[in-house]
Amino acid sequence: MSTRTSVLFAAALTAATMCAPLQAQTVLKIGHVLAKGSHYDVGATVFCDEIDKGTQGRYKCQMFPAGSLGGEREQVEAVQLGTQDLVITSTGPVGNFVPDIKVLDIPFLFRDYTHARKTLDGKIGQDLLAKFPAKGLVALAWSENGFRHMTNNKRPIHSVTDAGGLKLRTMENKVHMAGYKTFGILPTPMAMTELFTALQQGTVDGQENPVGVILASKFSQVQKYLSLTGHVYSPALILASPGVWSRLNEADRKVFAAAAGKSAAASRKKVNDDEANGLAQLKKDGMQIDEKVDGDSFRKAVAPAYAEFAKEFGAANIAAIQAVR
Repeated sequence: MSTRTSVLFAAALTAATMCAPLQAQTVLKIGHVLAKGSHYDVGATVFCDEIDKGTQGRYKCQMFPAGSLGGEREQVEAVQLGTQDLVITSTGPVGNFVPDIKVLDIPFLFRDYTHARKTLDGKIGQDLLAKFPAKGLVALAWSENGFRHMTNNKRPIHSVTDAGGLKLRTMENKVHMAGYKTFGILPTPMAMTELFTALQQGTVDGQENPVGVILASKFSQVQKYLSLTGHVYSPALILASPGVWSRLNEADRKVFAAAAGKSAAASRKKVNDDEANGLAQLKKDGMQIDEKVDGDSFRKAVAPAYAEFAKEFGAANIAAIQAVR
């Protein structure tokens, strides 16, 4: 080998070595529908930081908040098709893909956050996550959206009779809609990305979401009354495309699973913080808040619907969730 050839070979080898990390790096698209700073955004940030550290930069995320990749249903479909890598989503539209999880959307199924989290972190929740791969999705962890509350511009909602006739935006979720009809509400399914404008224009009277979503979405600008109905606990999920998951080696799968767990914990902490501190901000923003809603009136109204829920999901399955302590 001539001196010139040796020099050129060494230069080429050096260049290849320098480029190797860039060639090996994979950038993943992760989306959600809530604003920057929301509990989804906090969870996405933690997830991305953890996989960056855990894979020594071989995997990085590009985050797309605030519905920039579409509504929740569109993003779940994109993850299923492999055109989007990851999504953090409420379970609202996911029951259309994995029907078994719709049992979690039954109104007043969960007593409190401790009950809900213990159920999802235990055997019931983990068995549900195991159903996702057969439907073309990989569920990495249960995250959280929170207990949902009603807002509107017409009148305070203290008991179920006050809710009668109100046109409220709901998620594309048949279980929610069936329950809300027992309250006398006119449920109007609509993508989250369209909601602020619909409230602003009066297309709907109100909506229902956790405190953190109401804060992050600035609904206080377009809604007057907030009632802490806590009528449904809304879980969230960190979903990955099967294409992404299949390319990971076993060590990287463990990194992704651990990152999802830390992401879920961070989202839950943010939900806790928003529940503890957010009402003061919403009052400051001008919302009238009923913190002592007549919850029993809502529970009595929805009770007859439980017979239909039992037919769909099995009375034993519902009872098993209610029995978690």
